[in-house]
Amino acid sequence: MQRSKHLHFLIYFIWGLTATAQSDVAVPLYEDFASFQKVVLHDETNQVKLINFWATWCKPCVKELPYFQQLHEKYPELPMVLVSLDKKADANGRIARFLAQRKITIPVVVLADGRANDWIDKVSPDWSGSIPATLVFNRGEKFFFETDFESMEAIEAAIDIQSLIKNK
Repeated sequence: MQRSKHLHFLIYFIWGLTATAQSDVAVPLYEDFASFQKVVLHDETNQVKLINFWATWCKPCVKELPYFQQLHEKYPELPMVLVSLDKKADANGRIARFLAQRKITIPVVVLADGRANDWIDKVSPDWSGSIPATLVFNRGEKFFFETDFESMEAIEAAIDIQSLIKNK
């Protein structure tokens, strides 16, 4: 019995080290909107993509992350990106650990351009700057949602997922 307890502890200890090592990876960081726009928002007229703006300190954002993860698992062919608006310092492991703890596997980037008032309208003229916010590109059409979703079904109802999948 004692040997079994030690073995279980050792397994959890090693797993914990592995999980910590994997989650200490830095998340891609964009310090200015122009470079972010070139990579993440590029060629938006031919894209099919869902982009969610969020932050670790935003309670509604954190609440809806599992719903986006469920959507990602249900529709793995739908390109999705989570854009963290956390601080530059958080890109070095903190955000990755945060996501690993919540089992979020959607690609994430950090946009740490502190001049949000200069670029918010470039994302959507309808955006007040509050988060969470979701942007959808569907082959030349652009849809913006400045709301926190209450379920995966709420996301599906707001966004025509089947159309996105078909157009991909």
